[in-house]
This record gives sequence, structure tokens and C-alpha cells, in this order.
Amino acid sequence: MMTDPAAVGRADRRALAALLLGACCIGFSPIFVRLSEIGPVATAFHRVLLALPLFGLLLAGQPAPAAAALPRRVWLAVAASGVCLAGDLALWHLALAHISVVNATLLANLAPVFVTVAAWLWFGERISTRFLGGLALAIAGVGALVLGGAARPSATDGRTLLGVVQALAAAAFYAGYILAIKRVRHSLPVGRAMLASGAASALALLPLVFAFGEPLFASSVYGWSVLLGLAWVSQGAGQGCIAYGLARLPASFSSLTLLVQPVVAALLAWWLFAEALSGVQALGALGVLAGIRLAGRR
Repeated sequence: MMTDPAAVGRADRRALAALLLGACCIGFSPIFVRLSEIGPVATAFHRVLLALPLFGLLLAGQPAPAAAALPRRVWLAVAASGVCLAGDLALWHLALAHISVVNATLLANLAPVFVTVAAWLWFGERISTRFLGGLALAIAGVGALVLGGAARPSATDGRTLLGVVQALAAAAFYAGYILAIKRVRHSLPVGRAMLASGAASALALLPLVFAFGEPLFASSVYGWSVLLGLAWVSQGAGQGCIAYGLARLPASFSSLTLLVQPVVAALLAWWLFAEALSGVQALGALGVLAGIRLAGRR
């Protein structure tokens, strides 16, 4: 059976568009986290829990596959994606309390470094010279964004150092999530994969909420509206679009595309929290976008 190249090209463009839309939706997430009236880990719990009904709606009328028919490796991948997502969200939300939105988001989005190496080692994905050049340019842009601001990481500032470590650890967990959800998507459709991964993540986050001693529920309509915005815009729409794109593009390029997230977050933080970008940071943002463009060229 022959494959129509034009149809393949259209599918790739749709996957790339989904990735970019998902990245923009997730770019709003640090704003919602900063505005939340409950703790960072509790906010992460509601982020995944309140998004589950959205993924459930995607499954309306669809027959559910028999649990026994799914291989054990699929369930292991679901569990791994949930644990990795829980670790990513909890650590990144905690980092936002210690360092700026821009720095926390950019450091957490260094996941492409981990994903590229893991995809090469585990999945045998080929890494082209063009991709490596785009990756280097994008990472250089991230570095300029992080180091070009007034609030740069300092080893003498304990809170800043803690936030940097938390954001980098979140990046490692997010890389694990990207690779695990890609495996899940080979066996399950987007909605069912996100529903299963989100449920596993909520189960992993709930005991952490109690361990950190945070209140579990918001106390006002404003607080619940922030949580719903985070869950439906960033988690539901964002992660759903990303999961759709990840199943159709190489893991390494997909993760690089997600560097759009910190650019969106930087602009929103500048607008809402007066965390202005310096000239060096603006050049860094352009470097990120140029790197994505270079890596995405066939």
C-alpha cells in the first residue's frame, strides 16, 4: 500500500501546529500557579485532577479497550508517565516560589537535552547535524534568557539555588514524561492516554500534598477559577495537543519545539508581573525561535 506524500506532509503540519498550540497553552501555566491561593503541590494536584473530565469527554461514545488486552508494558508506561508528570509539576511549581517565572520556566524546559540523549540511546532515533545546530542555538537562547536578566541565579542565595535545582529536576522528570507518553500513545488514543496518565499523576501527587502540609481546597470562587483555568487551558488543552503531536513527530524534535513555552511565559510575566526582559533576554528569545526553525527544516 502506497502512502500519499502530500497527506503525510499535511499530517506532519497538523502535528506541529498541535505542538505549538499546546506549548502556548502551557506557557500560561506559571501565571495561574503564581495566582493560585493554595500551595504549589496542591495546585499541581488540582491541575491534573480537574483536567480529567476534559479527557473523559474525548472518550464519550468510544468503546474502552479491555484492560487484559493491553500489554503489561503499556500499563508500566502509563504509571511512569504519571509519576514523571507528578514530579515535574510539583518541582516546577515549588521552583516558581523561589525564582522568577522566566528563569523557572526556562530551566524546567531544558528537557530537550535529556530527551535527545535518551531518544538516541533507547529508541535509536537519528540525530542530524542540522538538528544539533538548532538545538545548540535554542539552548544558547535559553541561556541568554536566564542569565541576561537582573535576577540571575546566585550560589550565595539559598532560595535561588533551591529554585534552580528544583527547576532542573523538573526538567529531568518532564523528559521522562515526554518519552513515556510517547510509548503510551502507540497503544492508546490521545484522550485515553491523557486520562490514564493524569489519573496516575493525581494519585502520585495527593500524598505529597499532605506531606507538605498544604490546604487541599481553595477557599473562594477566585481560587477555584484559577485552578480551573490551569487545569483546562494549560493541562487539558496544552497537554492534549502535545500528546497528539508527540505521537506523530520524533521525540527529540517535539521536545525542542516545546521551548516555545518559556517565550510565552516570559512575555506574560513581563506584562502581568513586571518581570521585564532585558536586551540580552530578547535576543535569547529570538535564538530559541530560530533554533526551533532550524531544527524543524527537513
